[in-house]
Amino acid sequence: MPYHPEIFQPYEHLIGISICGESRLVPEKNSILRCLQFLDMERISDADLCWNGECVNCQVWIKNGEKEKAVMACRTNVAEGMVITRISDSLK
Repeated sequence: MPYHPEIFQPYEHLIGISICGESRLVPEKNSILRCLQFLDMERISDADLCWNGECVNCQVWIKNGEKEKAVMACRTNVAEGMVITRISDSLK
């Protein structure tokens, strides 16, 4: 599947986050879900997702101090240094 920059929010640079222990660079100012799509366009584009938070299929868990916090990847923007500890089966 070709790269489609028009689906991403405008960004100037990539930021570092961790996804299940792996360091990745993703576009700033975008949702976690768009960033996952940036990393694997075909897999995320073909996943069974609603893209608006109603299906909960895009749930991920981010590190929040010493705990984890469940968030919807389609409704949560990435932040520099974000640590995503787990992702839903629909995103694997």
